[in-house]
Amino acid sequence: MQSTIYDIAREAGVSIATVSRVFNNNPNVSAATRERVLKLAQEHGYHPKAIAQGLARRHTKTIMALVPMLSNYFFMEVLAGLQDRISDSDYDLHIFNIKGFTSSDELHEQLEYVMRKGQADAYILISCHLRDEQWRSLLKKYRSPAVLVDEHHDAYDSISVDSVQGAYAATKYLIDQGFSRVGVIAASETSKPIQDRVAGYCKAMTEAGFAKADARIYRGDDTYRDGFSEMGGYQAMCKILEDPDGPDAVFCTSDIQSLGALKAMQDVGRSIPLVSFDDIQIAHFLGLTTMRQPMYEMGTLAIEYLLDRLEGEKQSPPKNTVFLPELIVRD
Repeated sequence: MQSTIYDIAREAGVSIATVSRVFNNNPNVSAATRERVLKLAQEHGYHPKAIAQGLARRHTKTIMALVPMLSNYFFMEVLAGLQDRISDSDYDLHIFNIKGFTSSDELHEQLEYVMRKGQADAYILISCHLRDEQWRSLLKKYRSPAVLVDEHHDAYDSISVDSVQGAYAATKYLIDQGFSRVGVIAASETSKPIQDRVAGYCKAMTEAGFAKADARIYRGDDTYRDGFSEMGGYQAMCKILEDPDGPDAVFCTSDIQSLGALKAMQDVGRSIPLVSFDDIQIAHFLGLTTMRQPMYEMGTLAIEYLLDRLEGEKQSPPKNTVFLPELIVRD
């Protein structure tokens, strides 16, 4: 659980009343005591406006999912798993849509802003990618259980997919079909999933004897959702189609981008074999060959991990599940 006013008072060696006076700017507190209390509150992520909660804290019976982009198909399918599994428990699911961050520092600030309020008993952080020291800072300050989805850190329960191996398998499948100029439609270079998927692509190309310089990496100019967008895929495929020595087959790093890539091919009447990544529902209706992520299962497992923490295995070591994507061959 998040720190309370009792924790701050105990570590500062003062009474609860003194801590309350500090947060209410009462002048009858020494400068040294005020500084000590405020420093501890900052270290613990204690929210001064939550004094009443700290004095008489009750469980909220709420699990909060923090999601960067609610409009993304990947997140919607993970959230479906969360909602279906939590409906069998006594907890409610609240969703907080994180918006507008451009760096891990901004994301870290937003996560702190939400978690310091203490409005949930536990948190699910979906596709939130931070540096190691930022994860450890959150763990030190906020004691509420948290599980990471689509991310891994050894200090937290986590559920992720091996994007490197998935991209490797997708690229190798195309190479095994006899294609020699396999390209990749990527997204933002700063995106951790993209870094992993490009690494898997390059590994397959290198193993097949293609020089690293032959790696054909194409990106769209659209920055929405880090480039994981229909427009990003459309723009990248247009660059491929304009390249006279372009790929004879393409690995696309997400199904969403594939939608745009297919439209770009349709617009000029050309067809290039394509393998994608995710297996969102629409992929079935498009006949899209893709690497399947168990998105729904990731959501249900995240709730199970948190229920274990809240109702049972509170002190057990972190559990880390890494799924291997499955190749689904279609048209």
